[in-house]
Amino acid sequence: MSAQRILVVDDEGNARRAIATILGEEGYEVAEASNGEEGLARLSDFSPAVVLTDVRMPKMDGLTFLQKAREQGSDATFIVMTAFASVETAVEAMRAGAENYLVKPLDANAVLVVLSKALEKRALKREAETLREQVRQRTRFHNIIGEAPQLQGIYEVVRRAASTRATVLILGESGTGKELIAQAIHQESQRRDKPFVKVHCAALSESLLESELFGHEKGAFTGAVARKEGRFELADGGTLFLDEIGEISPAVQVKLLRVLQQREFERVGGTQSLKVDVRIVAATHRDLVAEVKAGKFREDLYYRLNVVAVTLPPLRERKSDIPALVSHFLEKYSDAYGKDVRGLAPGTLQAMLSYDWPGNIRELENAIERAVVLAGGNELTTDDLPPVLRGPRPTNSSPSSLIPGATLAQIEREAILRTLEMVQGSTTRAAEILGISVRKVQYRLKEYGTGATGKPAAGSDPDEENPETDAASE
Repeated sequence: MSAQRILVVDDEGNARRAIATILGEEGYEVAEASNGEEGLARLSDFSPAVVLTDVRMPKMDGLTFLQKAREQGSDATFIVMTAFASVETAVEAMRAGAENYLVKPLDANAVLVVLSKALEKRALKREAETLREQVRQRTRFHNIIGEAPQLQGIYEVVRRAASTRATVLILGESGTGKELIAQAIHQESQRRDKPFVKVHCAALSESLLESELFGHEKGAFTGAVARKEGRFELADGGTLFLDEIGEISPAVQVKLLRVLQQREFERVGGTQSLKVDVRIVAATHRDLVAEVKAGKFREDLYYRLNVVAVTLPPLRERKSDIPALVSHFLEKYSDAYGKDVRGLAPGTLQAMLSYDWPGNIRELENAIERAVVLAGGNELTTDDLPPVLRGPRPTNSSPSSLIPGATLAQIEREAILRTLEMVQGSTTRAAEILGISVRKVQYRLKEYGTGATGKPAAGSDPDEENPETDAASE
């Protein structure tokens, strides 16, 4: 492990060299500067972990030096040095972001103790940031959050299909994240540097949708005062996402089929055939097979769209992902509204797991945004949730208050739910901490979501049924 770098900034040469000598003998890599201006120059080329700086110096004092360093983006830990008469200034420096202060004349042991604690705190902070990033990366695929087995299969299909030009049809209920999957397909493809163009087919009338997709010539209809390029032209070389494809009219279906077959079209009111290189990704919440049988959707168009099909599971079938989603939305809206809401009170996660979320992820996101807006403290409570989610108040406020008087199943449930909150909803990380399999965590979350008491039926424990499988999954 390389030596930690320490920058000593002090206009008193003898004192500066004495500190540098002591730190060098302790194994630190040390650089020196005689004032704040020199210190700023050394920050960029030396990149110290800790800066020991005097408060009173010519040219640039220690407080200004600290402020300038932060403006430049330095993340070095600052420890200020001051005489007894300037302790107030040192306190002011700590308010500005300094970690600690030392009073002159310096005691060598005090310097080493304060420095050691500062480095230890810095290491813990970085370790926590690394862990949070690992959790985020483990549970996200192009901003898609989830570890459920159904999603892992979808991620694999996206990776395999993305590199081709095959048309992809994304199926699923409203609010399940179909647009995110479409974006992931584009980002995983060789077209990622080209446009990703979206059209919400249900939001436009037949005439407007035709004009949006294919463009129009000047004078094609009343109000067409100039030529307009359509979404197919704008997406040339990239990806065109047709959301709610099941809502388009038969006339537009015919024109879309021609584009898929021949890769050419005409603008509305035009006669010139235009060729484009566009990858089509379509999505719908409708059952297109049923729509075909009812004569509402062309069978030939359905087969053209259904080259690669992806069906997104509703949230009620992947409840093990709710903790991670809640953590993500909690962070998102806490930052958006400038509130320090970073956790859940006991019973809040249980209430969300017990609900079936007919609006899926979109409904969950709206519920968390509402809760953050209404939250009066730094934890969300069941009172902050929409009325449909509110259940009875929990009688126990912490895991320790469960003991004695609780069943092992109740203690296990509390341990799993609170651990998930701590690791931002990652079932994989929670399983590692708890010393159980990921499958068991997911099984328990599914069980809690059905309103179970936490006491499994005989023989229903997944680890007891097949311990070898669980060992492999860990």
